[in-house]
Amino acid sequence: MKANVAVVGCTGLVGRTMLKVLEERNMEIDNLKLFASGRSAGQKMTFRDKEFTVEELTESAVKSSNVDYAIFSAGSDVSGKFAPIFAEIGAVAIDNSSRWRMDERVPLVVPEVNPDDAFKHNGIIANPNCSTIQAVVALKPLHDAFKIKRIVYSTYQAVSGAGRAGIDDLKSGMTGGEPHKFPHPIAYNILPHIDVFDDSGYTKEELKMVNETRKILGDNDIRITATTARVPVYYGHSESINIEFYNPVTRSAAQDVLRSAPGIILCDDPNRNIYPMPINAEGRDEVFVGRVREDRSVDNGLNIWVVADNIRKGAATNAVQIAELLSSHDRRPT
Repeated sequence: MKANVAVVGCTGLVGRTMLKVLEERNMEIDNLKLFASGRSAGQKMTFRDKEFTVEELTESAVKSSNVDYAIFSAGSDVSGKFAPIFAEIGAVAIDNSSRWRMDERVPLVVPEVNPDDAFKHNGIIANPNCSTIQAVVALKPLHDAFKIKRIVYSTYQAVSGAGRAGIDDLKSGMTGGEPHKFPHPIAYNILPHIDVFDDSGYTKEELKMVNETRKILGDNDIRITATTARVPVYYGHSESINIEFYNPVTRSAAQDVLRSAPGIILCDDPNRNIYPMPINAEGRDEVFVGRVREDRSVDNGLNIWVVADNIRKGAATNAVQIAELLSSHDRRPT
């Protein structure tokens, strides 16, 4: 069924990628609305060979928009204010910020993992954190097969996760420029610091991964810890994930499960130097998994290496997939 779609925050890095993904995929769009802040209003953007004018996001503009799905990449404050307004007019707001993720009334959805949750919305659906999305795509089939007891995350996250300012810091840092987005130079460096620290010494990014994983997998008993780091890579988050299961697991059995799972490309032939790398994931929508091996330090342990394009699958593509899922079933807000 054709849908009326709005992209909120369309001029940002993720917003532009949302438009690109929508253009590439098969979702039928009857009408497209582009919203951004007042300073971007009036800009012209091209979508499927047609020119559109960016409108300022205001309450009156939303209420007159006749939108079915509003895909947000505009920050928590904007989502907090305007997602409910879209819901009031009968649209579904699909939000990429952290504003609604842990709200118990709002489903947190990765279509390969928990698609049924998308239909439990009250007009707002949350898009998970980029590092969580790629992790749970790999973890869900393993959880179904062997039941996860504990997860240890170690992430190596690209600078694009911090937006254009993060990319600019890496570019300028390569020639000795001072950082503006990050607290230290990112060029030739690694920062074990993403988002702000709390009193426990964890960062918000680390706690997001813990809490979002449990919510998406629907299992609050899984024990999870995380360390997240920023690395000098433009696109593509990499994750070392150590998993302890309740049930016995072997490398070959885990590979079989991953090989047949939706959204995953298994790249796991280390004897031929085949393993996932950010340079190969850039511009792709799949989650790449490799370095599958048994962890012999614990019973029923496994290590995997997971890589995905954080701007596409980790943000834009996942949000578009949610809209496609709803549109294909013609399920409007409850």
